[in-house]
Amino acid sequence: MSFAGITLDKLLLIAVLAALLLGPERLPALAEKLGALVRGLRDMATGAKDRMREEMGPEFDEVDWRKLDPRQYDPRRIVMQALQDDPAPKPDFASAAAASSVATVSSLPKRHDGPMRFDDEAT
Repeated sequence: MSFAGITLDKLLLIAVLAALLLGPERLPALAEKLGALVRGLRDMATGAKDRMREEMGPEFDEVDWRKLDPRQYDPRRIVMQALQDDPAPKPDFASAAAASSVATVSSLPKRHDGPMRFDDEAT
C-alpha cells in the first residue's frame, strides 16, 4: 500500500520519530489536532458532495465519475490509439462536384493571360 510515495513502513518510521521528538506530553495534543483536521476535511468533502447533489439534481448519481478521472488520460495511450485507427476515407471531390447543383469553376468565363485587370473607380 502506497500513498504519495509513502509506504506503510515509512509511515511507521515517521510515527516513531514523531513520538521520540515530540515526547509523551505533546503527542496526545497533536494527535487530537490531527484527528480534528481529518474530521474537518472529511466533513468539507461530504458537504461539497451534498451541495453538488443538490445543484445537479437526480443526474448526480447517474454520472460515472471514473470516466472523469484525469489519471486515465495517458498521452502515450491516446497517441498509440490514434496511430492505430484507420484514417477516414478521403472524399472524392470530382464525383461530389458532378453530383452537386452548385455552379462549378468550369462554368465561369475564362481569364486571358497577362496582368489582372481591376477597376480604379470601384469602391
